[in-house]
Amino acid sequence: MSSLTHFDEHGQAHMVDVGDKPATRRRAVAQGRIDMLPATLAVIASGTAKKGDVLGIARVAGIQGAKKTSDLIPLCHPLALTKVSIEFDLSPATDAHGVSVTCRATVETTGPTGVEMEALTAVQVALLTIYDMCKAIDRGMAVNDVRLLEKEGGRSGHYFSAPR
Repeated sequence: MSSLTHFDEHGQAHMVDVGDKPATRRRAVAQGRIDMLPATLAVIASGTAKKGDVLGIARVAGIQGAKKTSDLIPLCHPLALTKVSIEFDLSPATDAHGVSVTCRATVETTGPTGVEMEALTAVQVALLTIYDMCKAIDRGMAVNDVRLLEKEGGRSGHYFSAPR
C-alpha cells in the first residue's frame, strides 16, 4: 500500500524488522536553536540562572533524550548507543533571528539501524530544557530549525544536508 517502511501491506503501523540487517557503524548529527531575548542569553552565558547551570543541565538532558528515544517515538528500536555528544553555541544578535543558543547533537552506534531519531530527540530535549530553565525570565523563547545535518552508515549511505 505504501513505500513507507513503518506500514505493512495493509497500511497498519509496525516496527520494521531489522533482524537480518548487518550491524554497521552508524552516526547522525542534528542541530536546532532556541531564539530568546538578549537578557536571557546574558543570564545563560553568565551562569546566573536561578535553577543552575543551564547549558550543563541541558547537555545531560540531551544525552538522556537520545538514550530514551525508543520510549518516546513508538516505532523506534531501542539501541545501544556508543556515543552521544551535545555542543552549544551562544549567538549574539548577528542575524535575523536575534540572539539564540544553537544545539548540535552527534550520536553513534554499531547496529542494524540508524541513529537519526536519537540525534533529533537529543537536540529537542536539550533545547526544551533550556526553555524550562529560563521560562521565568523569557516565555517568548522559540525552538526553531531542528533538522538532520548528516548521517553515515547503513544501506542508504551518507546523507549530508544542504546549507539553509
